[in-house]
Amino acid sequence: MPATLTRCLDGPMKPRSLSDALILLLLLLLAAACAPAHQAARPTDPDSAFAAVQRNGAQVMGVSQDASEHVFEDLADGGRILYRMRDTADAAGVATIRDHLRHIEHAFAQGDFSNPAQVHSMAVPGTAVMAERKARIRYQMTPTPGGGELRIRTTDPAALAAVHEFLAFQRSDHRAAGHEGMRHEPGMDHSKMHPAPATP
Repeated sequence: MPATLTRCLDGPMKPRSLSDALILLLLLLLAAACAPAHQAARPTDPDSAFAAVQRNGAQVMGVSQDASEHVFEDLADGGRILYRMRDTADAAGVATIRDHLRHIEHAFAQGDFSNPAQVHSMAVPGTAVMAERKARIRYQMTPTPGGGELRIRTTDPAALAAVHEFLAFQRSDHRAAGHEGMRHEPGMDHSKMHPAPATP
């Protein structure tokens, strides 16, 4: 083992040369650079986590999350995702939402849930089972005023439970409604949906 590394492992580093000092400086800079990136990947503060979802959502879906709204509704045979612009006259925003819903209609049918994982900075609950049972789930996108609806249907009990788990997580993380005309209940502890980062 090199003498420099041995001194680092055996006790406090006392630079004996310029190269020792440079190695120590590089290690400190590397540690400082890595720590914030790890913390930023999955915020645990409710407001920071929601802000990250909003920011990621705008990048993945193509429209401002403040200018659009979601509904994630459980139904007896699955559920539905309603996504629309608040200003239904925003033709570009409406077209972008419809394109996004068509994209995830096809991706979900193939068991690809990378878009939700990117929005939420984690594997979304329910998606592992939904991917595993993709042949037993049907997705259908329909345009609606201001955006569109992705209908999710299944007769498989395990897939149905996974769909409901997926939609419940989405309601919480987006602070969204569970059906049209309903506003998300204030006071939902959004932070519980994001596991705390593992400590080294």
